[in-house]
Amino acid sequence: MSHRKRGAPPSPPLPAPLRAAAFPPVGALVAEQRLIVARLIACGVPARDREDLLQIVLVAAWKAIQSGRYRPDPGTDPRRALHAWLQGITWRQAGHHLGRAHVRREVPVDDPRALVDEGSVDPDGRLLARAALRALAELPAPHRELLLAAAGPRTITAPATAHGLAPATAARRLQLAREALARRIARRLW
Repeated sequence: MSHRKRGAPPSPPLPAPLRAAAFPPVGALVAEQRLIVARLIACGVPARDREDLLQIVLVAAWKAIQSGRYRPDPGTDPRRALHAWLQGITWRQAGHHLGRAHVRREVPVDDPRALVDEGSVDPDGRLLARAALRALAELPAPHRELLLAAAGPRTITAPATAHGLAPATAARRLQLAREALARRIARRLW
């Protein structure tokens, strides 16, 4: 039952489609594999991923056809329309694939441990760094602020003026904070 306002003219009938919906068979999609692979190569997809991505493109195209999202222009050659449409799907799927983190950062090697320098992990250095961070957290807030400000790229004068201190006073307080931190670190390690 339709609901329309009183006195309104009836809605016009829906127009008939210009031509029956074109559903290319699965064989037509599979026949265009060379076109899809060429587009994947042009997009920069590595050889190890092309076969998988080819299957993803074919499945995506078939699902789109079944859901009615393939609507070629009736005035164009059907094969040309299918080529253009498949190239668009391939381009989008390749972009999604290449944008994934595991694809961007993956480095295939025979022995991954060969890339790691054995001497790069120093357990004593890690312990010292942890002790320094814990000792820094235990310092009073003014000492922490000065130490963290001095660790950055700016000079000590910027935080000194922000706190209304003379640069010489800030430098002396920074020296006291460094000594306090060194004492706390030494206490933690011994």
